[in-house]
Amino acid sequence: SRAGLLLQEKKSSLLHVCFCSVFYLPPQEDTQGPEASLYSKTLATMDSMLQTLVRSAGTLGILELQNILQLLLLFTNFQLAVVQERALARIASLANFITIYPLPQVCPCFAQATVLRHQCSKTHRFTMLGRLVGHLSLCCTCKDKGTCNEAAEALHHLHTFILQQRSTWPWLHDTGQLQLQEGWQTRQPWQLSPTSYASKILLMFMKYLQPSDQADIILMAIKSMRAPSACSISMAAYMVDVLVADPAFQPGQASSLWVPNIVWAIYRNLPSIKAVVALNSLDRALLVLLGKHPREVVSSLLQCSPTCTRVAMAMWKVMLSEPQAVEKVLRELLSMLMNQSLRKTSTSTKDNPRILSLAAAGTISKILLQPTFLQEVEAIFPQLFLALLFQVSFTTELTLQEVHIFWRKYQQDLLTPIRSAVQSMRLLLCGMGFETQVLAIKAQGGWDALLSTQTHLMGVRIVAREMMKTPRPLRSTIFCHLAELLSVEDPTWEMIAMVFLVEMLGCTDLNEELNRALEIFPTYLQSQCLGMPSLVLRGILRLTEMPDTARKTLVLLPYVMEQLQGADSDASAVALPVLSNMLQLLEGRMPSLTALALADKLQPLFNDESDTVRELSIRLFQKAMGLVVGAEKKKMKKEVWDSLLPLLFHLHDQDKRVAKASQEALCSAGRFLKWRQLVQLAETAQAWRISECLLARKRSRAKDYLHQSQPYLQSPQEPLRREAVRFIGEPRALGSLPLPGSLWPSTGPV
Repeated sequence: SRAGLLLQEKKSSLLHVCFCSVFYLPPQEDTQGPEASLYSKTLATMDSMLQTLVRSAGTLGILELQNILQLLLLFTNFQLAVVQERALARIASLANFITIYPLPQVCPCFAQATVLRHQCSKTHRFTMLGRLVGHLSLCCTCKDKGTCNEAAEALHHLHTFILQQRSTWPWLHDTGQLQLQEGWQTRQPWQLSPTSYASKILLMFMKYLQPSDQADIILMAIKSMRAPSACSISMAAYMVDVLVADPAFQPGQASSLWVPNIVWAIYRNLPSIKAVVALNSLDRALLVLLGKHPREVVSSLLQCSPTCTRVAMAMWKVMLSEPQAVEKVLRELLSMLMNQSLRKTSTSTKDNPRILSLAAAGTISKILLQPTFLQEVEAIFPQLFLALLFQVSFTTELTLQEVHIFWRKYQQDLLTPIRSAVQSMRLLLCGMGFETQVLAIKAQGGWDALLSTQTHLMGVRIVAREMMKTPRPLRSTIFCHLAELLSVEDPTWEMIAMVFLVEMLGCTDLNEELNRALEIFPTYLQSQCLGMPSLVLRGILRLTEMPDTARKTLVLLPYVMEQLQGADSDASAVALPVLSNMLQLLEGRMPSLTALALADKLQPLFNDESDTVRELSIRLFQKAMGLVVGAEKKKMKKEVWDSLLPLLFHLHDQDKRVAKASQEALCSAGRFLKWRQLVQLAETAQAWRISECLLARKRSRAKDYLHQSQPYLQSPQEPLRREAVRFIGEPRALGSLPLPGSLWPSTGPV
């Protein structure tokens, strides 16, 4: 409860005051007579009090014991030997006490290297084993003999307690005699140096430590490497070496917790560590951890220093000191670059992959300045190049809070995140020998264009065009990687990837790779991303204009036709010339069948808001009329009759190109219908005569004409509204049909 928690806090505070009052008393050798006796009684009373606290806690005895031990461990770090010795003596006394007093049952996961999959109660968990073993082992190397003895005594009792607990778990198959012998050996005064003695004790406890216990010891040992230290720095280094290299220290769910803690500990303490033995130990630890947990190590160091400080760069250099390690680091940084999720907006580096992505870009920039790594960089150059390009575009969308993490706080760097990403691209290209491309991009303003949200797509096109001049194997790899990335939709970078891929379609020697693009185009033709369908259609249009690739695009014909039914005028403006080219590529009966299918989809576009769409749709309809043959011709006649009135109205279109296309289409319609009079009137653009001719030729279509006229009454073009009203007012059009009021324009004069 809340009251219980407050009580525990008060108890801990009182204990801390009590420990300070007693542990800082003068050394025993400085006291004589009654004072010496009082000193001994005080310590004995304290031991009795601590034992009483554990006993009185009942079922919470294990928790109470660990709270007390945690407080006592704080005093083992003091420089005063007398304070250390007294704290260790209390720990030794408590450790001896728990071998005698029956504590509540400790969970079986205690003192087992293999983590059991179970849920144990917090009151039965003994979580301090690692910290105790680590602190006590280090204290065995202290220069003060009394401190060493108390630490060794505490370790002996702790080992006995472990053996007692394990003896209650029959599935461990330990023999009692072996356990007792092993426990007795712990107390033997080996004729060894303190460091060697402590090393052997640590190895004895190793088989009882879980990864979390090992992590606790490693963290404590790293902190103990700082100078000055009362304990042996060599022992701390040995502990790190042994524990990190232990096969039991393997990846798992818990590694995502303790690996970052270890990396953070190295980062924070490294500036204060001077001993060569300690620095070498940390170097080895980083390399071993990187081998076992590359993702956790790389992401943790990025979180430690998003801007890659001097300390962080020293750690990166260590991890890049071996060829195999270089490859792992670069691949993980590449993965971080590509993880630019827009769904997380936290400004914490731990929770925001966007910020980690920025950090990875900055780190790569500094790594690229080291020429010794270029061989490994070359192996992943295509992927790294594209990731940095995506990073540039992604950085233009950062929030101010995210930018401030890298710029306002570190203005001495003078580079904004986006400029840093662009610089990384330039360094990468120069490092790989593409200085010519770098200069060409600069000459065309490509690097500057990348820096702005308004122009960065133009910058991407410039970069893509220059990269098309690189050797074919590289271009092929980049193209295939783009296609692979685009096989999974990701709004973060799919537009940039598609812009680059569409530009690369101009490479005439990538025919073999083209199938990869044709497979993904249908998906992106249906994309809701603004501008994506029209971008893909421009790529297809380019392919239809190239003899070697044109016929391959016919598999996309149904998807391109669907674009005519959308409301995107930009997409329709590109789809129409694509379809015009595709019609010329079809063979057999397919041109006739496709032209008939197109006719129905083209007529709604005659009245599109875009001048280009109106002109192109009318011209494609004219072309379709000429391609229909055989059985389809009868069905096409209905479509042609339906097109006559819209084409008549567009003779008055404000755009002269549309008016010209309408005139030519009317002439073709007359020929298709074998209507010579219509051809003659259309050739001379006699619109009024044509309207009379329409009504006279087919009186039964009067009602259809009226309904076709209705949309034109709302046309934004005044000439079209006027012609619609004039046509509806023609007596031949009205006849005996009632004219609904809704047919008249509701607003504005005509």
